[in-house]
Amino acid sequence: MTTHPTPPPPGTTVRPVKLDDAEAVCALLNEIDVLEIGRPDTSLTELEADLKHPEVNLERDSWLLFDGDRLVGYGLLWDDSGHERIDMDQYTLPDWQRASSHLFDLMESRAVERAALNGASRAVVHMHLNSKPTTDVDALRGRGWHPVRRYNVLTRPLSATADPVPAPPPGVTLRACAAEEDRRRAHALLQASFADHFDFQPRTYGQWLDDIGADLADWSLVWIAHVDGIGDAAVVRTHDNRASSGWIGNLGVLREARGRGLGGHLLRHSFGHYAAMGRDRIGLGVDTDNSSGALALYEGHGMTLDFAVDTWELTLPVAS
Repeated sequence: MTTHPTPPPPGTTVRPVKLDDAEAVCALLNEIDVLEIGRPDTSLTELEADLKHPEVNLERDSWLLFDGDRLVGYGLLWDDSGHERIDMDQYTLPDWQRASSHLFDLMESRAVERAALNGASRAVVHMHLNSKPTTDVDALRGRGWHPVRRYNVLTRPLSATADPVPAPPPGVTLRACAAEEDRRRAHALLQASFADHFDFQPRTYGQWLDDIGADLADWSLVWIAHVDGIGDAAVVRTHDNRASSGWIGNLGVLREARGRGLGGHLLRHSFGHYAAMGRDRIGLGVDTDNSSGALALYEGHGMTLDFAVDTWELTLPVAS
């Protein structure tokens, strides 16, 4: 950690994000998307949910980097763990990478401050980057960052002809989360099914609603699978606010219900539903080291690699 942040290069300035900056930030992130994956892929509604999250203090936890009047960099920091684990996003256009060191100084210092406020003895900071990022990874390693996990973003083409909504297996029924009690049940199922996954952070129902931007959620696109003799056993949360594809945000199956084809059925149900809506593509992200076999499940249902994202980690001490 740099105690005294490096000054920004001449002509550049930094200020916090305001809510009415959302469209400009979204445009910047989509400009970076085009450089990294060949197309814009950032949703304004998801970005707005991040900026409006009640656990984010925009004045203290967000940064915009300008070269004159041009927005060239963005950073956001948040704390899901309430302890040492701190998350951050940082994106800077390639020609302004030298200026990004100033943002990193500010963000790493704030991460240590957040961990200290939580009573932790260190800050373990995580950041997700495309496997071929615009970020200068040599400079990142020089700061002490290193990759610890890889996620694959998988996609699959859809068509109403090839992807009808399937009939459920015997003894299985699906229902959408129209009622509040079903939404709470979906939360409980996801918490239980992901509890042993890498980087899992327990979240209360209220925190989860904030995380997913529930005020913008379409609950008809979240389905729970009920199994005779077991009860509610699996859930898939999808959303339709990305320009390039439908998206499966989470698919979780309780450990005691795995091996019954529930994950595959929920996947095919999502394919069929989105194809019927007119979507021609659907995507999701998966941990490549996931011990539940999720990667093989998705690939077995025709999903292929679009691009990869790495989790980078930095551990910083909290001064006593």
